[in-house]
Amino acid sequence: MVSKKVELAVGFFVALGIAALLMLSLKVADSGISGGGDSYQLYAKFDNIGGLKVRSPIKVGGVIVGRISDISLDEEDYMPIVTLDIYSQYTFSEASSLSILTSGLLGEQYVGLLPGFVDESVDTLAQGDFIEDTKPAIVLEELIGQFLFGQGSED
Repeated sequence: MVSKKVELAVGFFVALGIAALLMLSLKVADSGISGGGDSYQLYAKFDNIGGLKVRSPIKVGGVIVGRISDISLDEEDYMPIVTLDIYSQYTFSEASSLSILTSGLLGEQYVGLLPGFVDESVDTLAQGDFIEDTKPAIVLEELIGQFLFGQGSED
């Protein structure tokens, strides 16, 4: 009789642990989707997006201000167009610039937004605007190739 009570108690705690892990995973997955509530979309063209993915973060000084919602190819000039969902509590000027950065040496890629100056003569970005000043991703293989090619030409 005592062993059945112990088995029931162990089963209850195992079920409780599995339920807690399930709730935690759902909470983490949900926080990635709804970071700031309402958002507005901006667009940017890059020469090379490297390993950038949909749902990659958009950061200003390490703070997430939005997420990538779509990546497509422009039909006219075959350049990648990135759709940025910026949380509505953040506004940036038209003089802002974007660059694709990497977390660590081989980490995930994200979009770094450098806010431009705020002035009466410069408008703020609104729904559907294009950010003109973009810097492409740095591809590690290309850097290594340039380094090796540069070293070989000096000899």
